[in-house]
Amino acid sequence: MDLYEHQAKRLLSAYGIPIPIGEVATSVDGAGQSARRLGCNGFVVKAQILAGDRKQAGGIRFASNPTEVENAARALLGTKLVTRQTGSRAARVDAVQVEEQIRTLDLLYLAITIDPQTGTVVMLASRAGGDDIEVRASTDRDVVHRIALSLDGPRLVGDFDSAAKQIASEPRIAAGLVTVMRNLAAAFIGSDATLAEINPLCISEEGRLYALDAKVTIDDNALFRRPELARLKAERTGADPDELEAQRHQINYLKLDGSIGCVVNGAGLALTTLDLLESAGGSAANFMDIRTTATSLDIAHGFGLILANPAVRAIYVNVHGGGMQRCDTIAEGLGIALRKVSRRVPIVMRLAGNNAAFAQTVLRNNGVAYTAADDMSDGARLAVAAVRKEAA
Repeated sequence: MDLYEHQAKRLLSAYGIPIPIGEVATSVDGAGQSARRLGCNGFVVKAQILAGDRKQAGGIRFASNPTEVENAARALLGTKLVTRQTGSRAARVDAVQVEEQIRTLDLLYLAITIDPQTGTVVMLASRAGGDDIEVRASTDRDVVHRIALSLDGPRLVGDFDSAAKQIASEPRIAAGLVTVMRNLAAAFIGSDATLAEINPLCISEEGRLYALDAKVTIDDNALFRRPELARLKAERTGADPDELEAQRHQINYLKLDGSIGCVVNGAGLALTTLDLLESAGGSAANFMDIRTTATSLDIAHGFGLILANPAVRAIYVNVHGGGMQRCDTIAEGLGIALRKVSRRVPIVMRLAGNNAAFAQTVLRNNGVAYTAADDMSDGARLAVAAVRKEAA
């Protein structure tokens, strides 16, 4: 779960990381009222979308008084931003962050994430924070320093003192940076994050450190023990309602641009299924990962989402019943969905593993018409052929 900037800053502030004073607003009048309450000499009005590179797309604006804040909010709210990170899918702006403009001397970069190659936790730090740090780091490996971190009981520890001295030469700033590093490590562990990033971490004209922007990604699988973070989903303005509803039904769902609905148990298997469809000349209408905790009624809801998408011309069910969902539970969910929804499209099913044979009995008892696939690749070819036949 990616947090909006204002959510991420609120989380980091709770762990002692300094942030500019600010408020989130969803209307022009609300933005003006926030500015008047804050009473700053200068303001920044920032579009709240789940993507970076907002400044280059006009999503970050500066104002000197509440009237200018209102004008900036009026120019942003209700519009759609296209940034390098959104790709061709524009992100709608339903909220803005109105905050104090900090006069800066320098911009740093600080992040904690999980190394995808080793599975270890690392801190990334740079004295050259701000825009395009990913691009700069890709051409110059010395731009970002890597610090290995490890768990010491409930704490995440590392050589923060040496790391701080590498990117801050002034002793007082380096000491403050060590504190921010430790607090960021505490936030990372305390919120079950997979990414906690501050870019930029600024040094103000007064010599203080502030997180001017923040990005935090929470592990969805840990939300059951973090109810205070799970509630943040309710604040996710602009989030796809189908995706949020699917989450409540124990399904990870993302709508795509293709014509073949995909029902899969397991994220890795789902990604493989998408690749197989592309190789066969087709394209997926969605990503779907059915969690182990999903019931047949939850699964029926997932099938309903797919059938409600008019772009879907066929459904490919690729299920391996093992430690994941049993095949018969998914078959039962399909039967329930087809009793609720009148729309019909060709269904291709590849069932393997736990209760695969029984699942076929469940499908027959529910009167579900489908084409059986021998293996995953065969299923992808059959699904693509079904779409082409429908289009003919």
